[in-house]
Amino acid sequence: MDLVFVPGHLCDERMWRHQTRHLADVADIAIADTMSDASIVDIAARLLANAPPRFALAGLSMGGMICMEVMRQAPERVERLALLDTNAMADSPERAAVRRKMADQAEQGETSRLVDEFLDLLIPPERRQERDLVEAIRSMMEDVAGKALTQQIAILLDRPDSRPDMPNYDLPVLLICGREDKLTPLEWHEEMADLIPGARLAVIEECAHMSTMERPHAVTALLRDWLLYR
Repeated sequence: MDLVFVPGHLCDERMWRHQTRHLADVADIAIADTMSDASIVDIAARLLANAPPRFALAGLSMGGMICMEVMRQAPERVERLALLDTNAMADSPERAAVRRKMADQAEQGETSRLVDEFLDLLIPPERRQERDLVEAIRSMMEDVAGKALTQQIAILLDRPDSRPDMPNYDLPVLLICGREDKLTPLEWHEEMADLIPGARLAVIEECAHMSTMERPHAVTALLRDWLLYR
């Protein structure tokens, strides 16, 4: 089966490293380009232009939002869908104002501080002593922020509310959420599970927002089951 992974905000293929390595026996895997466009519509169109005619699709956080846009543009091409630690809603006016302030700070050269603040939201206090995990996430985010931070903020501001589309999803859907995810909390995923016919919701314990890196074995096992049996 062909499978496209979509990275999240300030992430790249490194966030899917464990899954790419350990699902290669059951899927031909590609990583979507999320750094060449400044709108969610254009990123989804690029993904579709480069993807096989039919494929499985999985995205985390902003990557999940891009997956939802793919479902608006070409739902008939997606065989199965996995949405991880993500948000189907559009930004509130308050959240949009915060993002615009972040864009201004980035333009003023405050990228490293913004990455540190974002890490505080992503990684629970009890895991911040895990140096390998923290440094892997920090290094990836600093690299991507240097290339595409303001573009990705524009992407997040641009997205519509995807909840009205979800009752029309007609494919196997897996929702994954870390129990401790404060950025896109479990109740948002429960709402999506209620909206999507037949959706399966998997909750990963002792895990926050970056589930593919925090609990890679659990995520990979869930995705293997989704690819093979759902």
